[in-house]
Amino acid sequence: MNMRLHWTKQTLIYGGAAVWGLLLISCVAANRAVLAPPQIAGATYVGSKECAQCHEEVTTHFASASHAKLGLKDAKGNDSSCEGCHGPGSLHVNAGGGRGTIINPKKSPETCFQCHLDKRGQFQLPYTHPVLAGQVSCVDCHDVHSGNAIRGTGTDLAAQNDTCTKCHTQQKGPFVYSHDAMKEGCVACHQPHGSVNQKMLVARDANLCVRCHLMAPATPSSGIVNIGNNDTAGNHNARLQQGTCWSAGCHEAPHGSNVNNHLRR
Repeated sequence: MNMRLHWTKQTLIYGGAAVWGLLLISCVAANRAVLAPPQIAGATYVGSKECAQCHEEVTTHFASASHAKLGLKDAKGNDSSCEGCHGPGSLHVNAGGGRGTIINPKKSPETCFQCHLDKRGQFQLPYTHPVLAGQVSCVDCHDVHSGNAIRGTGTDLAAQNDTCTKCHTQQKGPFVYSHDAMKEGCVACHQPHGSVNQKMLVARDANLCVRCHLMAPATPSSGIVNIGNNDTAGNHNARLQQGTCWSAGCHEAPHGSNVNNHLRR
């Protein structure tokens, strides 16, 4: 009897964990699904056609947007995609617009986090963009009403970098000597939603650099070094004991330099 009771408890625990895991996966998968649209007390759904009466500049190109794939429908089968993020719009329509009658995800990331649970976790890490503090919003970096929400995908890496350098102007260049990593996009070195490393780096200290610079033989112009050996660039192992690649008096301009092809200032 006791054996059977013990087995039943284990089943409930593991079964519950499995169900919870499936719910998380369903929300962070490539084709994300809204678990529940945001609610506004006393408001009902009016449909996206009603939204387009005033917000045509937003709705005209929405069919091309990543978020359009959600295809939210109301109880009558009418398109309510707008209200999937902004909440039911009847109060907003009756009031002729105005604040407090509709949800504005730009003011708070909580609406976005309803689907993007993994990003909520990343913004809890020690080094992040100040989204939770309200100084930056998701839409500052993502196009939610047209095109791909993640800018700079595919062959359009320039657009990705433009998103970052809109604020980080000193890193934009152009530089006489540019770092090839910039061609891969800023996210080659930085995790924009949050990291355990300073400057939101994807790896710590020299471990970041050796992901690319760990081949031999090295030449003065190849940009390739063999960490730990005496080569044309010197004994990098000894240098790195004094600091990181960019703080040991060497490659202090990791985004690009106008004076030195070794990315020195």
